[in-house]
Amino acid sequence: MSTGTSIGIGAIHCLLPDTKVAVEDLPELGMLGRDETEFALGSGVRTVGIFDETQQAPLAARACRELFAEHPGEPDTLLLVGPRAPDVLLGSDVCRVQHDAGLGSAFAFTVDGLGCTGSSAAWALARDLLLADPAREQVVITHASRPTGVDRIRFPVTVVGDAAYAMTMVRGGRPVLRAHRQETDGSFNDLFRVDYKDAPWYEWREVCQDPSRYRFGLATHSQRKLGAMVEQVLADAGVGREQVKATLMQNVTSAAYEFYSTLLGLPIHPVCNEHLAEYGHLGAMDVVLNLDRLLASGELAQGDLVLVLNNSPVAAWAVTLWEV
Repeated sequence: MSTGTSIGIGAIHCLLPDTKVAVEDLPELGMLGRDETEFALGSGVRTVGIFDETQQAPLAARACRELFAEHPGEPDTLLLVGPRAPDVLLGSDVCRVQHDAGLGSAFAFTVDGLGCTGSSAAWALARDLLLADPAREQVVITHASRPTGVDRIRFPVTVVGDAAYAMTMVRGGRPVLRAHRQETDGSFNDLFRVDYKDAPWYEWREVCQDPSRYRFGLATHSQRKLGAMVEQVLADAGVGREQVKATLMQNVTSAAYEFYSTLLGLPIHPVCNEHLAEYGHLGAMDVVLNLDRLLASGELAQGDLVLVLNNSPVAAWAVTLWEV
C-alpha cells in the first residue's frame, strides 16, 4: 500500500502508570527455573509500570477520554487493538470502551489475533477506511496492555508492563502514512497458548509449546520477512535507506535491537530501549509510544522519514513508513 491521499496521525495520547516495580521484585521470579530467571533479569527490562486497574477496557476508555478532552472530535470509527485476553467472553470489550469513553457516534470493532503487530495493522486499516469513504473524517485506535493472568514474565519472550493509548487517523494529519506492508504466517498459530477453560484467571499461565522454534525458527523467518518488507516499503515510497532518519520497533528485549540493527543495516533508535527498560513490553502499544515520544523530542524536522517495524510471536509482521 502506498500513498496517494494525505492521511496521517491527528493526535496520540499515551497513558502510563506512575507505579513501577523492579523485575527482581516481581512475585513470580522466585518460582522460576534458572533459565527463566536469567532470561528475565537479562531481558533489558529494569522496571515495569503497574496500574491498580486489572481490566483492559477501562484503561483503553480512559486513554480515549483524555485524548478527546485535549483534542475534541467525533470519530466515525473506533478500533480496539485486541488485548492478550479479553475482559469478557460473549460480551464486547470494544463496545464497553465505546460506552465508557462516550463515543456513541462511532462504529466500534476489534482488530484481533495479531499480537504486537495489531497497532500497525490498525493504522493501515484506518487509512483504508478513510480512503474508502470520503464521508468519514476520523478513526480512533486504542489498546491497553496488561499481562495474561498475574504473571508478567513471558519466557522466552519478554516482561510485560501496563499501559494504554489512543490515537486518531485523519485527513491531512501528520506524520503522513507514506507506505505500509503487512504479512502473516498461520503455521505459527499455536506456538503460544493459555489453558484458560479449566482454571480461574489468576492461575492462567502462558506456555510456549516449543521455545527453540520461537528462538530460532520464528526468528529466522522474521529476519527474512522484515528484511524483504523493508525493501518493498521503501520501493513503494520511492526512497532509499539513506533517507530514513529514524527506525523504531516494538520493545521485547535489548538483544532484539542489536539483532535487527545488524540484520537491516538500520540502527534502532535509542528511545525504544529506554522505554523497554522503564516500562517493559507494552504489547501493541510499544510502537505508538516510541513514535509519539520521538515526535515530541524535536529531533525530527518536517519531511523526515521514520520507519516503524513491528512483529509478534503469532508470526505477523508489519513495516510502515511515516513522513513527519
